Parts: sequence; structure tokens; C-alpha cells
Amino acid sequence: MEESAILNNSECTRKCSENLSAVEDAIYVIGGKWKLKIIIVLQESGNIRFNELQRSIQGISARVLSNELKDLELNGFVKRVVHAEQTPVMVEYISTDYSRTLEPVIMALSEWGKTHKRNIREDAF
Repeated sequence: MEESAILNNSECTRKCSENLSAVEDAIYVIGGKWKLKIIIVLQESGNIRFNELQRSIQGISARVLSNELKDLELNGFVKRVVHAEQTPVMVEYISTDYSRTLEPVIMALSEWGKTHKRNIREDAF
């Protein structure tokens, strides 16, 4: 009996560690103040230019947006499209099919956020 409990505890610890590691990886890639906002705007807007994207996300600086877009592009969430045939050269950003795999996560976070806000408001009174 005791050996079985130790094995179960060891298995539980391993699974917990795997889950924590996976969540840590996800948060590293999409965490922070701006990344999910950028992904959401790109998913809703389709092709969008840098300045339009910056105007859509209140409070983000051009430098921060540029850095976040580079990170998101490296991780496969954003594609940068350069239209060199035009003068001046036009650059657009689009969400990738891979970024759309986040839609259920974003929807779940949105629903949870709405519920949490309602709970906080109810508890405040």
C-alpha cells in the first residue's frame, strides 16, 4: 500500500511538473502586456500596416510594437509581408494559421475575464 502511494505521488509530481513547464513555455511566448493584444488585432483586422496596428493598440510605443512583432514573427504567430513592387515600399503584418490555434485560448481567457470582473463587482458591494 505504501509503495503504491509513493508511486502515485511520484506520478502526480511528474505530471504537475510537466504541466507547470508547459504553462511556463506558453506564458513565455505569449505573455506580457502587449503580445495577445497584437495577436487579437491581427486576427480581427487581417492585413494591417504598422501605424494602423499601433493606433489600434492604445498606449503601445512604436519601439515596443516593433520588438513585440519581431518576437511574434520568430515564434510563428505573425508574418511580415513586404510589398517591394510599390513606391514607397509597403509593409503589412498578418496573423498566421498557427496564431489562430490560440483562438480557443483567447476565447477562454475572455470569458474568464468577464466572469472575474462580474465577481469582483458583486463582491465590492
